[in-house]
Amino acid sequence: MTLTASYERCRRLHARYGRSYYLATRLLPRWKRRHVHALYGFARYADEIVDSFTMTADRARALDALTVKVEAGLAGAKQDDPVLPAFLHTVHSFGIGHDDIAVFLASMRADLSVTRYATYDDLLGYMAGSAAAIGTMMLPVLEATPGREEAAREPARQLGLAFQLTNFLRDVREDYARGRVYLPMEDLDKFGVDPDELGARRTGPALRDLLAFEAGRARDHYRAAAGGIGLLAASSRPCVRAAYALYGGILDEIERRGFEVLAGRVRVPRRRKAAVFARHLLASAEASRAERRVSVELP
Repeated sequence: MTLTASYERCRRLHARYGRSYYLATRLLPRWKRRHVHALYGFARYADEIVDSFTMTADRARALDALTVKVEAGLAGAKQDDPVLPAFLHTVHSFGIGHDDIAVFLASMRADLSVTRYATYDDLLGYMAGSAAAIGTMMLPVLEATPGREEAAREPARQLGLAFQLTNFLRDVREDYARGRVYLPMEDLDKFGVDPDELGARRTGPALRDLLAFEAGRARDHYRAAAGGIGLLAASSRPCVRAAYALYGGILDEIERRGFEVLAGRVRVPRRRKAAVFARHLLASAEASRAERRVSVELP
């Protein structure tokens, strides 16, 4: 597996499984784009291990093997793998924190045995690895403006949390079919929702109220993330603004449908996706031109 082929494999994974964010990445300069694909591809690769095998023992062995490869790769060993060469090249190129990678893999391991979360704080502990760490891994590629790296870190975490909580609300029935409930059990109790209702064909009134409550939490995370976009390099802002709008659009669509998430997968209409992309296209082109101009002028 050549490095070029590994980057292409990651791009294909991103295009197939992360369509909203993949569309947003088309607003990035080409040199940044492939590194974002590498990080997403790795995350999806690990997630597929957790979700795709029928036996927990098989999934655990596969995740163990991946963890060993990642640790060896971080120490400098070359890896014969479809995804890891691109991922490790990106990590080394941008000095991405190894702690974030370890926390992410720990959350993937939790999915092998943890099927319920008692409180929202417990769920946040899981999402710290599965979502917030992805945001902070992306940050060196997207680039904070000089001197604002630390200030940009928490908004990047919050954006990861907002995106994942949006996905949890959209995928309630799908997750339930896998034996997992990502809505906190104390919230189900508070709203009088039996966990088995998450596998139904229609969303009942109590579950609608619960989903509205959790959507409010997601909105809080979006608001906490919003200020961080302006801390990024100009060439990254159109992409992140578009991703913010597209994932927020999923939440908008859930609300528009009255929180009916069990009858079918909620999607942002193609026309709205195209409008979001077009809205940020000019800013993307101008920022990329400015970036190229500066790179030529620098000694």
